[in-house]
Amino acid sequence: MKRVYFLLAFSALGMNVYGQKTTDQRVAELLSKMTLEEKVGQMVQYSGFEYATGPQHSNSAAVLDEIKKGKVGSMLNVAGAEETRAFQKLAMQSRLKIPLLFGQDVIHGYRTTFPVNIGQAASWDLGMIEKSERIAATEASAYGIHWTFAPMVDIARDPRWGRVMEGPGEDTYLGTQIGLARIKGFQGKGLGSLDAVMACAKHFAAYGAAVGGRDYNSVDMSLRQLNETYLPPFKAASEAGVATFMNSFNDINGIPATANQYIQRNLLKGKWNYKGFVVSDWGSIGEMIPHGYAKDTAEAAEKAIQGGSDMDMESRVYMAELPKLVKEGKVDTKLVDDAAGRILTKKFEMGLFDDPYRFSNEKRQKEQVNNQENRKFGREFGSKSIVLLKNKDNILPLSKTVKTVALIGPFGKETVSNHGFWSVAFKDDTQRIVSQFDGIKNQLDKNSTLLYAKGCNVDDQDKTMFAEAVETARKADVVIMTLGEGHAMSGEAKSRSTIGFSGVQEELLKEIAKTGKPIVLMINAGRPLIFNWAADHIPAIVYTWWLGTEAGNSIADILFGTVNPGGKLPMTFPRTEGQIPVYYNHYNTGRPAKNNTDRNYVSAYIDLDNDPKFPFGFGLSYTEFTYSDLVLSSENLKGDQKLNISVTVSNTGKYDGEEVVQLYIRDLFGKVVRPVKELKGFKKIFIKKGETKKVEFTLTPENLKFFDDELNFDWEAGEFDIMVGTNSQNVQTKRVNWVK
Repeated sequence: MKRVYFLLAFSALGMNVYGQKTTDQRVAELLSKMTLEEKVGQMVQYSGFEYATGPQHSNSAAVLDEIKKGKVGSMLNVAGAEETRAFQKLAMQSRLKIPLLFGQDVIHGYRTTFPVNIGQAASWDLGMIEKSERIAATEASAYGIHWTFAPMVDIARDPRWGRVMEGPGEDTYLGTQIGLARIKGFQGKGLGSLDAVMACAKHFAAYGAAVGGRDYNSVDMSLRQLNETYLPPFKAASEAGVATFMNSFNDINGIPATANQYIQRNLLKGKWNYKGFVVSDWGSIGEMIPHGYAKDTAEAAEKAIQGGSDMDMESRVYMAELPKLVKEGKVDTKLVDDAAGRILTKKFEMGLFDDPYRFSNEKRQKEQVNNQENRKFGREFGSKSIVLLKNKDNILPLSKTVKTVALIGPFGKETVSNHGFWSVAFKDDTQRIVSQFDGIKNQLDKNSTLLYAKGCNVDDQDKTMFAEAVETARKADVVIMTLGEGHAMSGEAKSRSTIGFSGVQEELLKEIAKTGKPIVLMINAGRPLIFNWAADHIPAIVYTWWLGTEAGNSIADILFGTVNPGGKLPMTFPRTEGQIPVYYNHYNTGRPAKNNTDRNYVSAYIDLDNDPKFPFGFGLSYTEFTYSDLVLSSENLKGDQKLNISVTVSNTGKYDGEEVVQLYIRDLFGKVVRPVKELKGFKKIFIKKGETKKVEFTLTPENLKFFDDELNFDWEAGEFDIMVGTNSQNVQTKRVNWVK
């Protein structure tokens, strides 16, 4: 009994059983020693001076002076053991010697670049995604970085929005699972581990629903849609212990996210009981002035802190205004204490108070400069992210002994472009990154010939290179075309009103097609593109996204059959921009179109099919998978019973391969209308040729829950369609009745 009282007494003092102070106790003691300006300083983040990811203020001398005075809590775009150590030494000159946090946009790899995130999502491989972030965290932390502004878990249904390249696609369930895998990869065994970085769930919230697919634009939707479609990945991230959140540039129904109390105070820090901190996006606090929500910087600072923004990224508003607002009684000092305390907590958890320089280790950095195991993984991940869209007459895989191959297109010999957008630039990238030409040449037989012609530029009207390209094609037995969009045409501030091949690329493709040579088309992009002519006329199409450091090798592995493609689309591919937004889990209507021929007084276009060009979840293989024997444990269930589902999948083709088996449901009737399909599970399985496997899923009433018009989250008794298949359109269906 005495031991119990002893433990309780230590707990009450904020200590653990060994007599050491807890993090909460250490934070409280430090806050008690800090001036108001020093507390606000912890809420300030500035960018480094060489590399900016947004509109930058120039006054580096003033920033350095503020660091020495303890008026800066974090820096972004400062990396490298030497540079982070130098900045940290400045912070150690401050009165209380509070260390800096160093943040960086580590989006799809660091020293080793992996596929752009939408490409990673196409792998549907959660283990690979987690491992890629484990590697990224190991590399980034070795360069002195503590914190990444990832994962982006925004659900996006408009491919015109450039930032789809950074996210998981259109589906809430898939996006949530990918977000959790990425957080686990970044944070590893826990904050404080030398190979872990703080993750950041962004952009909170609904940024992917920007009107018109235009970056930084408004978002207007019901609270039910917000809670059901766009918030679940964030709620899951909070429950998984993600270290930080970043709010978004958009307003939500008239209130900028930066100052939105409903999402930040009521939900995140209230109902979800989130203990991490929230950083603004670049300059978003100050941007509430042109947004029309704050009249000046003082009001912007006041509304942002009251709304729940803990750290000001590059607005330079908090330090200028918050101390005065507190002294005037307009901002409660408790809000400042709470924000500064949340930030200090993470610094303690990262071990920075024990050793501010623990991540600035040049030996560790040198070990990660060219880690061959990481590159090997990047090659494998790249091949698993590629999606085979068409393979007429089994033109793929190509033989490595084909006599003459022509590689034609503006991306054939590119190196840095293979990074894709949101990558970290290094001076030796042109030597390190594997081009498509080199990747293909490395796998061709020594007696084969690889020809090359650029054909055209990415985004102009110059056709002077057409003749050379056509002549090159005529010399070849097979032509590999490499077209798409430039690597910097997808990403932040890269919204496009038309999303076809830019410049004269499609005209080049048509000219090459006239030669009659068999063509394999590779499409390089960071978003779904529209390429109807190619889809209808070119026999083989592989969607390669932007694959990173090992791009050329990953692509060659697919083209020559070293790897059998198994990727599936994480977004629907439209037929035309006029269809957008088009996504698989839409609501039905009172007048649904029953087919694509009867368009009279039904919900349809008179000049276009409703169906997309390629549906969500679509992706071919070099082998054939046959689905049969969909079996349900019961057709009538009650209460909390589990529904066990099994399906038989056989590899009836000539190659071993991977298949993503997808489970969908439909709630046929409800107090609010429900989607025509909802993804509720998937399994990626490897099946040898001639082999058969039984794939099993389990559903419970928890999987049936939805938000009604009063935001109650529950399920209703009734009929449900259970669907299993190879993509969202090609499924087997059985019906169950589930009562409470």
